[in-house]
Amino acid sequence: MRVWIDVSNSPQVPFFRPLIAMLEARGHSVDVTTRDYAQTVELLRLHGIPHEVVGPRHGGASTWGKARAMAVRLPALRRWAKNRGFDIALSHASHELPLAARSLLIPSAYAFDYEFARVQHGIGCRAATRVVVPDAIPQERLDILGARERKVRRYIGLKEGYYLAGFEPDASVLDRLGLDRERVLVVLRTPPEVSLYHRHSNPLFSNVLRRLGSDPSVQAVVLPRTAEQRSSIAALDLPSLVQPEQAVDAQSLVALADLVVSAGGTMNREAVALGVPVLTTFAGRLGAVDERLIAEGRLRLLRSPGDLQLLKRPAVGLGREERDPAVLLDLMVTASDTSPDI
Repeated sequence: MRVWIDVSNSPQVPFFRPLIAMLEARGHSVDVTTRDYAQTVELLRLHGIPHEVVGPRHGGASTWGKARAMAVRLPALRRWAKNRGFDIALSHASHELPLAARSLLIPSAYAFDYEFARVQHGIGCRAATRVVVPDAIPQERLDILGARERKVRRYIGLKEGYYLAGFEPDASVLDRLGLDRERVLVVLRTPPEVSLYHRHSNPLFSNVLRRLGSDPSVQAVVLPRTAEQRSSIAALDLPSLVQPEQAVDAQSLVALADLVVSAGGTMNREAVALGVPVLTTFAGRLGAVDERLIAEGRLRLLRSPGDLQLLKRPAVGLGREERDPAVLLDLMVTASDTSPDI
């Protein structure tokens, strides 16, 4: 079987990394397309995943910019994939892939785990053959997106628990960043400011940066999403903030951290899956996955920098959630059964 995977954003790299290895171990060939956005290309290189950049850079924060970039990238993807003989196309929140695949009569699976990015998911769900989501998302929220129940395939728990199964952190990442292991290590992820679903200002995260960056007992590693965020954080010139110069092994950083504070979603859930204390400063509408994690006490809302508890953790990997990644892969490849829902 020949498989096409489109990786359009940084968090999709760890998601697909074990699935690509599993597909190739099963004797399938895999081709990966990507776009030049955030650290996606850097991370593909870091993990040794062959890829081809197709289409323009990200369209920016505006709806018009996103639509214009999509109008260019979609036909570029179609031209690239035409006549390559793909049997199936897979994506996680890359809504352009199902559209291109459908136009070429290639069955596709579209996965996501945050249901309120309604513009992109409405496109992806309607175009895809199969929609793969966590069991936490109620069907009525999927119906709005065009993902009727007969099209949906569900997995238990967190996607991060699947792709991080068996993960062992590489402690050398701390040395490469020059971190002092005696200080409290906090890993921070910036807000998704260019995402359509995150239109709220988030002063809380900026205040958290200033609180941590001025604390001599802390080393706070900040992982920005964009060059603009990187420049803004560097301009703060706070002594306890550390910004890696290039893409790093973020999963190892999270696993070794004493605390994670993230304004996004994926890093929050990676921390949960790895048993690391985690606080969210997300300013948008919480999705069903995070609602469940908060109800279970596995994710906590941060309301003020004064609520931060900065302590060294006594152990690594307590309360890990591990799932069999083969389950996730098998749900994705059911899209090759094209009889219903096309």
